[in-house]
Amino acid sequence: MLENYIGMFKEDVHYVQNGKVEDIPKLLLQNQKKIVYIDNVNGYHIIGNLWSDRKRFYRVLGGNLLVNMLKAIDNPIDYEIRENDMKSEEVNLNDIPIPKYYPGDGGRYITSGVVFSEYRGKRNVSFHRIMLLNEDTGVIRLVPRDLYRMHQEAMKNGEEVNIAVVIGVEPHVLLSAGTSVDYEVDEFKIASALKKLTTGKGEIAVKLPNGVYVPYNSEIVLEGTLTNEYHEEGPFVDITGTYDIVRNQPVVKFKRMYYHSKTLHLLISGGLEHYNLMGMPREPTIYRAVKNEGVDVLDVRLTPGGCSWLHGVVKIRKKSEDDGRKAIYGAFKGHHSMKHVVVVDEDIDIDDPYDVEFAIATRFQGDRDLIKMGPTRGSSLDPSAYEGHMTIKLGFDATMPLDEREKFLRVKNIN
Repeated sequence: MLENYIGMFKEDVHYVQNGKVEDIPKLLLQNQKKIVYIDNVNGYHIIGNLWSDRKRFYRVLGGNLLVNMLKAIDNPIDYEIRENDMKSEEVNLNDIPIPKYYPGDGGRYITSGVVFSEYRGKRNVSFHRIMLLNEDTGVIRLVPRDLYRMHQEAMKNGEEVNIAVVIGVEPHVLLSAGTSVDYEVDEFKIASALKKLTTGKGEIAVKLPNGVYVPYNSEIVLEGTLTNEYHEEGPFVDITGTYDIVRNQPVVKFKRMYYHSKTLHLLISGGLEHYNLMGMPREPTIYRAVKNEGVDVLDVRLTPGGCSWLHGVVKIRKKSEDDGRKAIYGAFKGHHSMKHVVVVDEDIDIDDPYDVEFAIATRFQGDRDLIKMGPTRGSSLDPSAYEGHMTIKLGFDATMPLDEREKFLRVKNIN
């Protein structure tokens, strides 16, 4: 399945005939804007940086992706169930060419794994890093969201949570796994709706022996259990490129591996692909929150310079003088980890940092257009945050005054 994208994006592919596990991190870092395809590492095909360029998402899922994601979030649909015809073998994590990405990491890490989980009828799909401990055991990082809640409830009942770690899924599943929705919502149904909006057909699932549903066309699936045991996890280089701390986290026990082909999607943390897979699913949430403030919002971007997590830009069509400020408040409601946001007019290209800086340089005054919030809780990934992840948030209203637009518009005609 993933190898189809190698053909689709062949002009972007950096091919390597054979490779070693220890060479993978350097190859991914040195070719971030390229798709790295290693034909053979210990019998596996390796694909990295597949979604490091937003344009590849648009080619597969359409240019109106943000709007379609909102539609899918609002109108999830069920997935078709099909018989599981994947190959199967006993798990041996030591045989899978998963690298230790950075010298100071706590160990080898599954970084691209999407965790499908089920507990007492609640299904969840989300990204979680997993540090490998031995041939069938890992330790998973759980932030206080849905899977964390499921695990806490299971422990209270003296039970465990059945999971499947899927490595290698299509982009609509990746984006849906990164969304932030109500606890009751099954993100797999969002993925199904997004696929139908962009291809005309919903998602197909198969049921594993432990009761967990996973995408039919998954490349590699590790069936397992989220146990009630704990083990130290970390250090780990996260999206900011800095080391996250060591914590006690739940242990995962794996039972079997299922696969169609041994094609392994690997993701280097703190890289452009990591930025997109974390940041892009939050942009619809920001868009909606700004729109709920009564602002005519046109587009939203979490910017690579802010690790696609801490900094954002919101483009609006300004209709009243306080729209810029309302957009700032809405943006922070839509993404609580965001630290700085810039609001710009419709003539600014929010994908061009020079254009955004131009808006700040020519349309912003600190005593008039700056909104300061906090101290308030920010991101646990921000190394500059105060104790308890407290931070100061700043909003920059870099929009033009409605009654003086001619004074701020750039002159483009030379005739």
